Amino acid sequence: MRLISLLPVLFFFLPSFAADSKPLLPCTIYQPTTNAYYDISPIAVQPLVDHKKAHKDDRTESWHARGYDIGTNFTLNFCAPVIETIEEAVGIKEDLLKNISAFYEWKGKKYSIGQTSTELVFRGRELSLNYTNGSPCDSPSTHDRRELKHDDDDDDDDDDDDDDKKKGDKKEDEDDRKSHKGKSGKDDDDDNIRRKSTLISLACDQNLPLGKAHISFIGTSPDQCTYFFRAKTMAACGGVKEPPTGLGAGGVFFVIFLIFLAVYVLGGIAYQRTVQHQRGWRQLPNYNVWASIFSVLRDVIIILTSSCSRLLPRRQGYNQLPSGRGRGSRADDENRLIDQLDEEWDD
Repeated sequence: MRLISLLPVLFFFLPSFAADSKPLLPCTIYQPTTNAYYDISPIAVQPLVDHKKAHKDDRTESWHARGYDIGTNFTLNFCAPVIETIEEAVGIKEDLLKNISAFYEWKGKKYSIGQTSTELVFRGRELSLNYTNGSPCDSPSTHDRRELKHDDDDDDDDDDDDDDKKKGDKKEDEDDRKSHKGKSGKDDDDDNIRRKSTLISLACDQNLPLGKAHISFIGTSPDQCTYFFRAKTMAACGGVKEPPTGLGAGGVFFVIFLIFLAVYVLGGIAYQRTVQHQRGWRQLPNYNVWASIFSVLRDVIIILTSSCSRLLPRRQGYNQLPSGRGRGSRADDENRLIDQLDEEWDD
């Protein structure tokens, strides 16, 4: 009966095996040190179905972050593309427009700062989400001209500034066309292009309801190629939602029961057959006990069925038909019948 001695070990490892047998869902992660479970999908904005009406708690647009001193605002989503329609973005192929998860608009043009990613990363205790492969980064000369342009806005010589601005914008557009050229695959090698990216740091905020987030723009790299954001949400607190498993608590105990029953029956049969030399039904473990239980159950069923059958209405037969004559009248009839037969024989 060594199999029975292994049951406690099986009971210990079966729940963890059921939980770890499936891979993680998108936008989920376990904390390496505490093993806490994180799920950021509650703050991912999904587009509404055409026939569905928006409720007051449903978001009809992606998340926004104000850029403050850089002169533009940002639109982004978590683990999903933005729900706004983007018909064109600088340096992004048409088939990749639907996968943009963050972008900003500058001078009537949309710039992608990252494609959709559902992979969360822990760096120490900091949870982060990274988007890459956005629009091509500006060349250093273009970036320097943008900085000079902001400085020239404070000068008093308006005429010179207007002329410089027009020339700078014209040259900047030429640089953009040169740096972003390559949709045909001839003048641009995607592997050698530095592209914009986004890094979002996710922080816990238990004061916000689940599904809400507060997003702040932290800053950008000096070459304006990487953008940093901080998102506070309850979804980043860990343990907000248990990871889905193939078996619930009831399913795990049911599997344990089936394993225990199989070990009990097979082990008992092997013991009764090899050691006790039993055959037939007597090979079952504890045959006498189960036979007595079955006999008691059979008697109970018979008693219940017989008791219920008395309550059912019965069909009356000929032997139960009411009769107005008593026992004496029946004897008189028999005597008259005998006398009649005697008379017939005499004739």
